[in-house]
Amino acid sequence: MSEQSPFESTLHQSSTSPSWRAWIEPWYAVYALLGAVSAGLLPILIPLFVHQQGTAAEVGLVMAALNASGLLAPLWSWLADRYRWHRQIIAGGMALTAIGTTIFMFVTNAVLWAVIALLLNLGAIAAATIANLLIIERFPRTEWDERLGWLQTAYGGGQVFGLLITAFLGQTDLRMGFGITALCCFIGMGIAWRFVRTPSAARPTIPLLRHHPKHTDGMFSSPYQLLHHLNPTLICNRNGILTTPLSVWLGVWLLAASGAGSFFALYPIVMQQVFSIAPSIAAGGFAVAAALGLLLYAPAGDLMHRIGPLAVVRYALIVRAGACALLWLIGNVSVGFVPVITIFIIIVLSWSFISVSATDLTALLSPVEGGESIGLFNAISALANIIGASLGGWIAVQFGYPAVIAWAALGVACGAAGTYILRPPPQAAS
Repeated sequence: MSEQSPFESTLHQSSTSPSWRAWIEPWYAVYALLGAVSAGLLPILIPLFVHQQGTAAEVGLVMAALNASGLLAPLWSWLADRYRWHRQIIAGGMALTAIGTTIFMFVTNAVLWAVIALLLNLGAIAAATIANLLIIERFPRTEWDERLGWLQTAYGGGQVFGLLITAFLGQTDLRMGFGITALCCFIGMGIAWRFVRTPSAARPTIPLLRHHPKHTDGMFSSPYQLLHHLNPTLICNRNGILTTPLSVWLGVWLLAASGAGSFFALYPIVMQQVFSIAPSIAAGGFAVAAALGLLLYAPAGDLMHRIGPLAVVRYALIVRAGACALLWLIGNVSVGFVPVITIFIIIVLSWSFISVSATDLTALLSPVEGGESIGLFNAISALANIIGASLGGWIAVQFGYPAVIAWAALGVACGAAGTYILRPPPQAAS
């Protein structure tokens, strides 16, 4: 009787074991900490810290730089594939984020803030990018969906944890918040160095994987968003893209995502300046919304299978635009923090439906292989966050913080309206 291969053994164990522990690796803790840092702590701490010493335009500049580092994700995949530096890149990325975070709180110059923000998130992007390779290069394809799903859950749970820490600290302890952020990164670095093992096999061709970002939008640093990269040959073949419904959809998405990106980049400041809501309450409301959002991905997927991705993304964008408009309308009315936070939670919860349907719609509209179109979609998302943060800061300086909410409503509404001019193939519509 022949000896069972490691591949067959792994497949047999994973297929017969009902326990969730079979799908989780010790190094997933790195990505829970990364979610706490990248999607929980930094999106609240950085805008508040820069605003204390600078202007709204400087906040927008720094947040745009923070998101710009996501465009370099393909570099880390190439380095890992070429030199097999998986463990070094993860540990080094967490160390870079820790060092950058530590330096950030002692700087008082906007340009230096932007440079440091780019570098510290470059480390987070590096670590997040390698997460996918550790699964895809090590485990059989039949296990990818389950393992990537648990990786996403770890990241999303980390975001909730990071937001709760920020809510507990409030605005008076921003430096302590940066210190906790750096500590999380150093702990993650140690875990990565101890438990991450570089796979022996090179990365196989990645098919389209229908997983969706289990975290709120506004940041480009989750493992899923970095799974499919922009293929340069797709840009060279732009004429083949521009004549398809995919180009219309990507333009629609750029409008909707940049509008929302402006609001999320300045979220804690908008809540403070427009509604007099303390950062601790704003962060706490965000944590509640993020936690509830994790529960909506399965229902959102079921709804998409019933009515189609185009209908789901259209209705979700309409709900988000309406909630943003309502938030803007009550900006000059003293209504207390409960209605404001409730409306904000609706804005966040709409993302569960948007993310599920937007990625599937992109794949269905694609004239090329699905994974490549998702790479283009992810690049457009990163660009939208950069544009949104920069434009949001400028709008706040020129017209005030209520105008940031108005622009978010307008951008998302234009995106929703754009879905009505989209002429998708039948399988994308239903």
